[in-house]
Order: sequence, then structure tokens, then C-alpha cells
Amino acid sequence: MSGTRAERRRLTHVDRAGRPRMVDVSEKPVTARRAVAEAIVGLEPETLSLVIDGSGPKGDVLTVAELAGVLAAKRTAELIPLCHPLPLTDVVVQATPDRGASVVRIRAEAATTAQTGVEMEALTAAAVAALTVYDMVKAVERGVEIRSVRLLEKEGGVHGSWKRAEEPAHPAARPRAVRGAGRIRSRPTKRSER
Repeated sequence: MSGTRAERRRLTHVDRAGRPRMVDVSEKPVTARRAVAEAIVGLEPETLSLVIDGSGPKGDVLTVAELAGVLAAKRTAELIPLCHPLPLTDVVVQATPDRGASVVRIRAEAATTAQTGVEMEALTAAAVAALTVYDMVKAVERGVEIRSVRLLEKEGGVHGSWKRAEEPAHPAARPRAVRGAGRIRSRPTKRSER
């Protein structure tokens, strides 16, 4: 990186006069990029049982939330004003119930080959999937909490790879091996294992 520390730390989505702008990425190389985000949705144990059984008033919460996350990733540039529209090559969203913690853990991965990263697409997918869980269970529980939406890791681009240092506190928090965006991991999780 060149320039002073102040220049490097300057927000890129505002110009020097403070006006919003979309960052010019035309000089950046096209590279393979991937990002992983998660959201945690806290539910009462009874509500989580309805989600797992698929017996809630609106039906299969997990599948609808996963689909909503994929659709949201594809529309990120329409939702976040200064995001570039990206040609997504893969999006995987997995909503996994965790009875021990009484939560639904949402993991979203996005991949592209482009001039800018897919962190916002992964985060948007996780956030919208979490909101969808809320929407689908609010008839039985209004106190649902979306406890966090955060980036877990990213790969590609000038800054290379980054991974969140902390590990989930509970062993059940770790997602099962699944197909990841832009690559294949060990084995898919079956709906019956959730």
C-alpha cells in the first residue's frame, strides 16, 4: 500500500468533499474471490422445535430462509447503494438449527471472478436469511433475536485472505462440512440431519 496512514484509512465510499461515490475498480485485476458470513437467530426452544419439524404456520422455515438468502445475494447492488453489481459464480446458504443453543445458525458463502470482493453479497445473504426466519416464525414468537451478522472470512483480491480469529464457543456451533461457494467441501448436509 502506498500513501500515508491517513490516506490508507480514509473511507473509500466518500470523496474528499464527503460526497458518496462508487469506488472505481477499473484498474483492479479480475481475480477469483470468495466470502463467508454468518447470522445467528435466537428462538425459544418451542419455536425452534416447530422450525425443525417444519410444522410452523408458514411451513418450511429453513428452506425458505436459504432461498431468500440466495436471492438477496443476487440483489445486493440494488439494496446497498454503493456496491458494484457482481457476476456471482456461486452462492450457498445453509440454515442449521442448534437445539443446545436454541438458535438457527445461518452460513452464507458467495463467490465471483471480478474486480472487487463479495463480502457484501455474503453478508446480505446471511442477513436476509435471518430476517426471513424472523418473518416466518413471528406469528408464534415476537421475541426472536437476530444476534449477529458478521463476516467470517474472505479470499482473493489485493488484500488476499482474511479469517476471523475467534472460534464458536459451542462445538455444535461449527457447521457441518458442506459444499462451499466456489468449491466443494466434504459432504452435503441432509435436511434430516438438521
